[in-house]
Amino acid sequence: MATPMGTVESLARQYVLDPARSRFVVRASVAGLLSAFGHNPTIAIRSFTGEALLRPDSPELSSLRFEIDAASLAVTGEVSDKDRTEMERAMREEVLETARYPLIRFENAAVQATRITDAMYAMKIPGNLTLHGVTRELEIPCTVTAGDEGFRAYGDFSIRQTDYGIRPVTVAGGTLKLKDELKFTFDIVGRRKAESGA
Repeated sequence: MATPMGTVESLARQYVLDPARSRFVVRASVAGLLSAFGHNPTIAIRSFTGEALLRPDSPELSSLRFEIDAASLAVTGEVSDKDRTEMERAMREEVLETARYPLIRFENAAVQATRITDAMYAMKIPGNLTLHGVTRELEIPCTVTAGDEGFRAYGDFSIRQTDYGIRPVTVAGGTLKLKDELKFTFDIVGRRKAESGA
């Protein structure tokens, strides 16, 4: 993303996503016999990389891209250890097929931005999400706070697994089945990227 000094891009602030300080989770709802007991698992996204670019004077020219290590997804909700182990195995081997599709990618094409304060923006970030070998358009709404040293973006979005050729996982002999829709919630923190040659 580096560009020569003096260009439009050189006026932008570039940030590197920091997964250690961020929270990025997937919430799944369950169907089947166990649904009455409220066993709705939360899946934590442990490992991801990416960059964000923000132009404070023209926030609509901002950009975002990230890559998720599909094998880093881990079940953290209120489920038994046995169900957790089985769900993670099924998620990696049968659902995401992480050996074949190791990365989940998002890259935006444009941004709709409304300035709330000098450092805060309400944004809608349309782009392409590639998951399980399928690329589809996705819009991510979020609130962004950005400064000289770092930025924070938080919001949520939903996808349907079947849109990406994924069959919702069934475990525990069919008594626990994830519904098609998955809701992603994120609170992403980034640090300012060092200037080239600095």
